[in-house]
Amino acid sequence: MPKTIPMIASRHIRTATTQADWQRQLAQAVTDTTSLLDQLNLQPGDIDGYSENDAGFPLRVPQAYIDKMVAGDAADPLLHQVLNRRYELDDVRGYHKDPVGDLDACQVPGLLHKYHGRVLLITTAACAVHCRYCFRRHFPYQQQQASYNDTSAALTYIRQHEDIHEVILSGGDPLVLSDQRLSQLIQQLQGIPHLKHLRIHTRLPVVLPDRITAGLVQALSSHRFQLTVVIHANHANEITQPEKAALRRLQSAGIILLNQAVLLNNVNTGLQQQIALSETLYSAGVLPYYLHLLDPVAGAAHYDVPLEQAEILIHQMRQRLPGFLVPRLVREIAGEKSKTPANEL
Repeated sequence: MPKTIPMIASRHIRTATTQADWQRQLAQAVTDTTSLLDQLNLQPGDIDGYSENDAGFPLRVPQAYIDKMVAGDAADPLLHQVLNRRYELDDVRGYHKDPVGDLDACQVPGLLHKYHGRVLLITTAACAVHCRYCFRRHFPYQQQQASYNDTSAALTYIRQHEDIHEVILSGGDPLVLSDQRLSQLIQQLQGIPHLKHLRIHTRLPVVLPDRITAGLVQALSSHRFQLTVVIHANHANEITQPEKAALRRLQSAGIILLNQAVLLNNVNTGLQQQIALSETLYSAGVLPYYLHLLDPVAGAAHYDVPLEQAEILIHQMRQRLPGFLVPRLVREIAGEKSKTPANEL
């Protein structure tokens, strides 16, 4: 049933955020490295591996995310996730354009069916932020996304497979879609009787918290599904008061909140960094879910962390945190029928 959602002011907008507000912020995202570095009082020479060549994957970062970076800090962990470097041009053996076998799993345009009982819909190619380690940075969205006007093939596939019980909305980022479009898509899914669960994977509550408007929360809570929203935060500095307020709005509507992180060199490989991330997530009503080993996507090898180092880190976290705050360390392997736990690698 629809729920009444309290509005919580963000640091940018003191009144209720409207759809036009967040869309304007989205459109005004910084796409120029010089502009980004100027804001942070940095010079190209300050950045290890700086390159103006974006390797075909343009810089894109919202102002709200830049505002959380530390000016003058060339090693800022948020900056490191979004700034292109010359290492992306390296041809590294074992790193591919389709690292997790998405293309082989495409049954119809916009629909991936990898795992038993659930499918993933590529709802859009658009993201609010371009993370340099993105496993879909080479994905052929023009051929494979379920377009605004034609989800019929994907919906038909779901209707014909009664063993499918969950749909995951992904992208790109599904929350860049309008409230109206999201509502329409959810209502279409609601009409398929064998579907039991709905999940949304999104980075917007972390990188553009003003997206979480009362209208969006209403759209996400006006259906029969128990909705799970899986956010993507890699570092505690990504979650400040505006992000916590946005996440609490979702939680107040009865939405289950989980987090997926990626273990990234020079971002979050320290024990204290991971402890701070788990505790900050929990303070915002989010449970750690997965800590992913890097998907071996071409252009991101410099982010990779050895398995042995990752296993030691998780062991140390278990010694310091309650079990519900320790994410599962996993890797996605193309062709496998589930995520693979680190202890089975």
